Amino acid sequence: MFIDYLTLIMINVVAGLFILAWFLWKGLDAEDKKPWAAAFFGVGLISFITGLHISFTWPLPGSFNIVFGDTTTLFGLTYLVTAIALWKGWDLFPASLVGLFSGIPALIYGLRIMNMNLTQSPIISGLGFILAGLSAVLSAPFLLWFKNNKTVRVLGILFVLAASAIWFVEFAGASWAHMETFAKWVPATMK
Repeated sequence: MFIDYLTLIMINVVAGLFILAWFLWKGLDAEDKKPWAAAFFGVGLISFITGLHISFTWPLPGSFNIVFGDTTTLFGLTYLVTAIALWKGWDLFPASLVGLFSGIPALIYGLRIMNMNLTQSPIISGLGFILAGLSAVLSAPFLLWFKNNKTVRVLGILFVLAASAIWFVEFAGASWAHMETFAKWVPATMK
């Protein structure tokens, strides 16, 4: 039996997307954006470390390593770069370019998850990847052209919250199943 920590990754994505939505609502216009850096950093660090671990060690079955390793690492990188920009008081547009290119694999993998029926719920999983990927891809155009448009911002917030909600549904289902699947698991040292 393999051991995975996808539930940690999923709830971290939920938190990250929720933080992003809240930042778009309350933090983007704030004079001092530094307080937001810690939240973005925490989410980014967890994702970056777990994503790299998956990418380098392949602890999951088959192509799940590509899907979760790549996207989790890039999600983490985007949030870490954003945290640094917020901490330093830099313009967020360059960080959004990292997000733009980080979101492209999520879009592709989301479509491929649905195409190959890769998860227990491929439509929901695929939509989670697609919505999160679109949020990242659209961050650069948003900051460049629509940052001050309240209607577009509210639509963006709702979009990000929808992605967060889908990831929460995936997290809840995976957590429920993992608790049963791993209930009797013991490490090799205890056998």
